[in-house]
Amino acid sequence: MSLKSKLALRFLMAAAVFGAMLFIPAGTLKFWQGWTYLVIWFGLALFAFTYFYKRDPQLVQRRLRRRETVREQKIIMKIFYVAGAVIYLLPGLDHRFGWSHSPLWLTILSQAIVFGSYLMMFWVIKVNRFAAAIVQVEPGQQVISSGPYTVVRHPMYLGASVMFLFTPLALGSYWALPGFLLLIPIIVLRLLNEEKVLRQELTGYTEYCLSTRFRLVPCLW
Repeated sequence: MSLKSKLALRFLMAAAVFGAMLFIPAGTLKFWQGWTYLVIWFGLALFAFTYFYKRDPQLVQRRLRRRETVREQKIIMKIFYVAGAVIYLLPGLDHRFGWSHSPLWLTILSQAIVFGSYLMMFWVIKVNRFAAAIVQVEPGQQVISSGPYTVVRHPMYLGASVMFLFTPLALGSYWALPGFLLLIPIIVLRLLNEEKVLRQELTGYTEYCLSTRFRLVPCLW
């Protein structure tokens, strides 16, 4: 299968799955928060993959890989996918049963922050062409210390964490917030194990850690 065909298939499958997780629990298609969230998510994803497909197909190949090779990462990501699949059902259920009454301004602000989080992750991938979707060190890979990597060592996870924190609010749900908060410790576990791998296998990474002190949260950790 060509790279373009893989991209199209992955995109359609992801849209179908995420759409189902939002709208089936909601019991209706009249869920404008869900539609807005999907447009942001898949609109930016389509733009990003089109952009990198034209400029760096190898990067796109890296982003399409999902099979972890590190044993600890296999376990961590299984937990993440199972937890995420359950947690993403909560906003739709909240919408169906009317548990939350989120003000319009908070929903719009949260949608904007989700949008900004995706832009940040796009920036990370643009700066670091070795930003794969799995934890690995490839031949020729170099330490990246420019752009967002001057602030924290894992800006991709920072963008993802902010996105998860504001996703339930963007979908109009207070009740789903604790569930999404549970994804952050899983990200931290992945980050810590990834650092262990990078220190062992990526030349210069230990020195980079000395110059960029914070892992995930600027001025805090």
